[in-house]
Amino acid sequence: MKAQDPVQIVEVAPRDGFQAVKPFIPTHTKIAVVEALMEAKYRRLEVGAFVSPKAIPQMADTAKIHAAFAVKCSTRPVRLSTLVPNAIGGQMALDAGVRDLVFVLSASESHNHSNVRRTIAESQEELEIIVAAGRQIDGFQLRVNIATVFDCPYEGRTPEKAVLDIIEHALEMGIPIEFGLCDTTGRGFPDHVAALCGELVYKHKPDTSVAWAFHGHDTYGLGVANALFAYNAGIRIFDAAAAGLGGCPFAPGASGNTASEDLVFTFENMGISTGVDLSKLLDATALIDALPDVDTGGHVRLLPRMRISA
Repeated sequence: MKAQDPVQIVEVAPRDGFQAVKPFIPTHTKIAVVEALMEAKYRRLEVGAFVSPKAIPQMADTAKIHAAFAVKCSTRPVRLSTLVPNAIGGQMALDAGVRDLVFVLSASESHNHSNVRRTIAESQEELEIIVAAGRQIDGFQLRVNIATVFDCPYEGRTPEKAVLDIIEHALEMGIPIEFGLCDTTGRGFPDHVAALCGELVYKHKPDTSVAWAFHGHDTYGLGVANALFAYNAGIRIFDAAAAGLGGCPFAPGASGNTASEDLVFTFENMGISTGVDLSKLLDATALIDALPDVDTGGHVRLLPRMRISA
């Protein structure tokens, strides 16, 4: 088996996954899940979101969770990021000591209004405010997640120009940015994913201040396939959620994220290193599956362990 470029998996269950769970998960339980995922040797986890607790009550304890890991992450090579949908959330995150922010906006006006109650232009203005504040802080890192890159639940297939315009506007701010290309509805098809990812990677390849990530959902069973096509197009960073947890609450019909264990299993058996301990990851999925009223997904965790070692 030929060794290929390694990938980095960003575990998003503690944010994108938990936000879809209606019964409030106790803070100590969330911390236990994050610790279990860290034991699986993840180097990046998205933990919580600074959003209105009225809109998403599950995220109300995000600051407490980050505080619980502040010392641990200062001595371990783990990045804990948090999602922010606006300038208020961004400032709250910075005030809480979080330096790794994930700003989200959509490539379609309808979904952006449904998701963050703003026009795209208004979201871009809020992003500029966050960047201005972040420039003053050591260690500031920014991911811009672009939702509905391939498909919108309200408008259908997303025009490529809408995505390119958002990227160009963000790059004009002149700071290093990682872009998350999000298949919010899971309706992106492999050829579309490959074409757009390939175009972006090729166009910006000489620029070391730009990085690309693919965030897939498995709504139509295309999560792993789309990730592989994105990999072949040059993407090396992938979001996924342990136990296939999650889904966008503001995108009708968008079920869970691509299961981390399915993605790790596939990449590793193709000779593509993820750095994730699959056995420990499966232990973490058991903790998630035991939570009340969770809607899990994926395939690998349901199989006998003897059949899934890489």
